Amino acid sequence: MKALRSPVLRFGQLVLGILLILSAPLLAPLPGPAGIFLFAGGMVLVLRNSRWARLKWARLKRRWPRTGHFVDRMMRRQSAMRRHERAQAAKNTTVTTGAN
Repeated sequence: MKALRSPVLRFGQLVLGILLILSAPLLAPLPGPAGIFLFAGGMVLVLRNSRWARLKWARLKRRWPRTGHFVDRMMRRQSAMRRHERAQAAKNTTVTTGAN
């Protein structure tokens, strides 16, 4: 069973995620990859705390599956890891059964 978090904590994390996403372009001109990490961290917080953002993200991934898969893997999303493991297991069973 999934533990419920406080609505205040969820809202705080959502606002922090939005602030990180909005501040990423400000740091982008500086040397180094700071803007990318801020944007990725903000995306993680927003996707964890907003149902609307998750629905929009799912639509985006359906439209551009290669990009969505890449970003999910980079963000180390658990759902992406499970899908990857299932695909690998299916591929391995197909290879093993098709070797006859």
